[in-house]
Amino acid sequence: MPDLQAELKAAWRVRQARFPPQITFAYPLDTALVSLTGQRCSLQCAHCGGHYLRHMQPAWDAHVGAATSVLISGGCDLEGRVPVTGYLEQIRAIRPDRRLNWHVGFIDEQTAQTIAPYVDVISFDIVGDVETIRAVYGLDKTPADYAATYAMLRRYVHVVPHITIGLHCGAIGHERRAMELLADAGLDALVFIVFIPTPGTRYADCPPPEIEEVALLLAEARQRFPTIPIHLGCMRPQRDYRAQLDPLAVRAGVNVLVSPTREGRETAQALGLQAIQTRECCVFVDRACRS
Repeated sequence: MPDLQAELKAAWRVRQARFPPQITFAYPLDTALVSLTGQRCSLQCAHCGGHYLRHMQPAWDAHVGAATSVLISGGCDLEGRVPVTGYLEQIRAIRPDRRLNWHVGFIDEQTAQTIAPYVDVISFDIVGDVETIRAVYGLDKTPADYAATYAMLRRYVHVVPHITIGLHCGAIGHERRAMELLADAGLDALVFIVFIPTPGTRYADCPPPEIEEVALLLAEARQRFPTIPIHLGCMRPQRDYRAQLDPLAVRAGVNVLVSPTREGRETAQALGLQAIQTRECCVFVDRACRS
């Protein structure tokens, strides 16, 4: 494994050269969570198993109140598609004066065009390894299929790609290839999230990825994409894991850190970064953190 401290120093030099001394701390308190399928998911992926849908409001009975933005997601069918057109009337009703971030999966071009007027951003997962795709999702897809759908979506809407570190039962494997795909396709921002062992899923007993390996990937990403805002998103293990990872992520040059720990905030201050706070999903701030 490359020397972590050397990589962190190299990544920090890139950040200093390309971005102003600011970091965005995103606290997504004003982003409502809406599921287009309720708690239903046919795919039942190994790392999620529909668990995270339980914390979302069903689209047919959503009350978003004073939320200024909405995350629209849902369970996937057996082809990895979220049925995004089923409740468009309800989405139209909550659309005025709110920004919408969609998770859509492998939707087709016609569907992308249909929902485009109601999209501010699409969050799209990129997976760089066939074995990971089969093991986690059970899909007969390839990294090229992910890249093709990503490229298609970009023709119609703003897309922020996501890479889950340790997606395959906590092991590092697909992430660097995923970054290669994005380097070829182009990107405006990049969100990393980290596998969380979740009770009740097939991967409940898998360990999260090693913290140093996660930090190394973040540092590599900073150097590979020197002008692209890099985020460490909300999905990452809690408690001691997060307390150890967040300072390393700041040193690796991330631009946006979601719900940072005290340790992450203190590291940012020690490095001379001015903190900017937002109250929405981090994908809404990627353009704001550029120089």
